[in-house]
Amino acid sequence: MKKELLIPVGNYETLKYAIKNGADAVYLAGQNFGARKNAKNFTNDELITAIKYCHLYGAKIYVTVNTLIYEKEIDEVVDFIRFLHKSGVDAVIMQDLGLINLISSKFPNLPIHASTQMHNHNNSQIKLLEKMGVKRVVLAREMSIDEINLLKTNIELEAFIHGALCISYSGECLFSSLLLNRSGNRGECAGICRLPFKLMKNDKEVKLKGNYLLSPKEFATFNNFARIMKSNIYSLKVEGRMKSKYYVAFVTKLYRTLIDSYKKNKKIIIKEEDTQKLKVLYNRGFTKGHMFNDKNYDLMNIENPNHQGIEIGEVVEVTNDKIKILLKGNLHQEDGIRFKNSNKGLIINFLYNEKGLLINEAAKGSIVYIDNKINLKNKDVVLKTISYKLEKELRILPNKKILVDINITAKLNQKLIIKISDKTNNLFLEGNVITKAIKNATTKEEITSKLTLGNTPFKLNSLNIDIDDNIFINMSEIKRLKRDVTLKLEEIRKNYKPNIFVEKEVLKKEHSSVTANITINALIKTEEQLLVCLEENIDNVYIDNLSLYLKYQNRDNVFLRISRVSNKYINYYNKKLLVGDLGAINYYKDNNYLVGDYFLNVTNSYTLEKLKELSLERITLSIENKDNNIKDIINVSDKNKLELLVYVKPIAMVMKHCPINHLLGNDRKCNLCSKDKYYLKDRNNKLYNLETDKVTHGTNLYYYKNIDLIENIMEYRKLGIKNFRIDFFDENKDQTKLIISKVRNVKF
Repeated sequence: MKKELLIPVGNYETLKYAIKNGADAVYLAGQNFGARKNAKNFTNDELITAIKYCHLYGAKIYVTVNTLIYEKEIDEVVDFIRFLHKSGVDAVIMQDLGLINLISSKFPNLPIHASTQMHNHNNSQIKLLEKMGVKRVVLAREMSIDEINLLKTNIELEAFIHGALCISYSGECLFSSLLLNRSGNRGECAGICRLPFKLMKNDKEVKLKGNYLLSPKEFATFNNFARIMKSNIYSLKVEGRMKSKYYVAFVTKLYRTLIDSYKKNKKIIIKEEDTQKLKVLYNRGFTKGHMFNDKNYDLMNIENPNHQGIEIGEVVEVTNDKIKILLKGNLHQEDGIRFKNSNKGLIINFLYNEKGLLINEAAKGSIVYIDNKINLKNKDVVLKTISYKLEKELRILPNKKILVDINITAKLNQKLIIKISDKTNNLFLEGNVITKAIKNATTKEEITSKLTLGNTPFKLNSLNIDIDDNIFINMSEIKRLKRDVTLKLEEIRKNYKPNIFVEKEVLKKEHSSVTANITINALIKTEEQLLVCLEENIDNVYIDNLSLYLKYQNRDNVFLRISRVSNKYINYYNKKLLVGDLGAINYYKDNNYLVGDYFLNVTNSYTLEKLKELSLERITLSIENKDNNIKDIINVSDKNKLELLVYVKPIAMVMKHCPINHLLGNDRKCNLCSKDKYYLKDRNNKLYNLETDKVTHGTNLYYYKNIDLIENIMEYRKLGIKNFRIDFFDENKDQTKLIISKVRNVKF
């Protein structure tokens, strides 16, 4: 299978480094609606320039519109996508279900790629997206290569092969949003997973070797790349829109070499020199990731969440003025170093030898001195985190050229003709009528000398000159025709539009005028909570425990909550289910009564409308909605279908990784299945419950406190909300009754 190398670019300069080093395609964002809001990103004018540049070199360009969209943003984002479509973008990458449904209907010729933010992890979900017109899915990083190869679909599969990992399933992390009001689903992730935490068992701290308990290593697949080349993955995606142009240049060049090498001789060879360069450019330690089933210590780096570089030496003496270093590798002036234990770093502006003389570089085994401008106190391990020589090497753009064939026809008494072809476009220009030579006849060698393409994007693949004897051609005319025809070809390539622009009118459906009764619904985790809810006549009870559900499943108002992560679904028929992922919806929608969970990330009426179309009877709004957006959604939606959480300890992260099994030892069975309670404690002493999913054995990390909006219920009622939901966590019988009573005491 042909493979596409897909490279991230955060600005126009980095884009050039990606294309020139061998990217088949790039992905980037405009100023809004991209999941890397802190990257420089592209203005609309820069986007047009970027599209032309990519198409000139035969590369594709995908623009990320992969955030959740609020109701008031719909018109703006549609305008932006219309602009992208008209400008010739090859595809848009999207997360928001409602926006995907709208854009696929409104712009049927524009390819849509479903972002990894949609948590694409099973056949059922991919089949649904395929029905919606999606052309490609970006798979969850948690999928193994074997799981990927079992997927049955006609649409393209894209998977990450290198870069940073999220510990939570993408699109399923609310940690940054809850703690700092910076939504990862809106491109504002604060990287909470890279902060220090302590592990608590019951009420005691567990002593560990590191504090960065949620921080994975960098994903790298070069040592397993042959398996990727044999897989059914089409697009090989690198992460890193926040990374430097040097990182982008080297990673692109590295994987381009591996792809081409495998195509040529079915071999993958990675040089140790390249591994060291990669480590200097960026690494947190490398892992094969979930794709190749790395777990625990192979997956995580709990000791340091930052770029480690490579070990370059050790400090043997420290004074107020100087730091004395014994080198284990080469060091150059202007390199960046960091001291491992103190975590202090600097750029080496001045490098001294043992005699105190300034030098440019020093080799392994040398003793060198640097100025102690960071007030280092103790001996330490020295890490090189920036290589001046490597960056200087990567700063030079490769001379990437487009191969062309040129044909010259020069016949007496006929016009001079020059033809150029890049195998896709075939152009020709005519010159003056050719006359007989009076003195010196024009030769093929003279014409050839004027057809050099050095100052153009093109390189001569073949040249054919069909010329009569004893004719004369002015060489300035050859040069002019060459210039004009290459400029014309360049413009055609730059202005290539992969998709014909078509826009259709999309009308929203009328909403039912029938008013439903007010309901109070609750999710429970214990039988004690369940019995209270039944006693208090809660309208609908969602059960987060399969064995408990089986005991009470015959009651009319009891639902089973389906796990968000699943590659296999149990066959249910005529059951009431609370579902939180698109795969479960697609699998169960025809034969069961479904309610949508808050994990479906509903932030606009278009998503609500699509879920309603998929037979959901009620849909819980995302907890990331603020009151203004809730009001906007209600004003244009079927109010009977909306459900609002008014009391919940939300799940902040959903992880395939089990921190407890990792941190307490590989030889132990899953400790979360025991009766002990485990928490992560942050720097502010807030406690986050860890809970295993009994079906998938993944881990849910809960927010440290409950979100309580009960006192706002009356205001929500005035807006038209009719369905209210309570999620219980560890409340006892009396606490459960009290919370229900508080809700009931609101005068509906």
